[in-house]
Amino acid sequence: MSTTLNPYLSFRGNAKEAMEFYHSVFGGELTMSRYAEFGMNEDPSEADKIMHAQLVTSGGLTLMGADTPNSMPFNPGNTYSVSLSGQDVDELTGYWQKLSEGATIQMPLEKAPWGDSFGQLIDRFGVGWMVNIGGSPDAPTPQA
Repeated sequence: MSTTLNPYLSFRGNAKEAMEFYHSVFGGELTMSRYAEFGMNEDPSEADKIMHAQLVTSGGLTLMGADTPNSMPFNPGNTYSVSLSGQDVDELTGYWQKLSEGATIQMPLEKAPWGDSFGQLIDRFGVGWMVNIGGSPDAPTPQA
């Protein structure tokens, strides 16, 4: 059995919105559990917040996330990114375009010095994404 490495994202009250957005980008199956379902909410106002969300796609992507309870520290930062890489130009360009909606583009998706197409952005939820599209040096550069 193999081990899967996937990002787990923390939010403060908007995990449902964020995970539904990622579901609209990547497709797949999204499951979400609320704190109240497991009696895990210490604060009654947090009963409907997301305790655990998991998005699994047919292509093998797994993304997890949750709302951080108010009783725990929440310090969003820029010390992580989610990296998407592969050779399917259409699929990865589609992900890039959807993630770009409302995002801050740090590096546009274009031909990189190493020969692949690469782009970097921070989406509207503050999550950093890197997209690398590999292929032959003759492959067309995707348009963002």
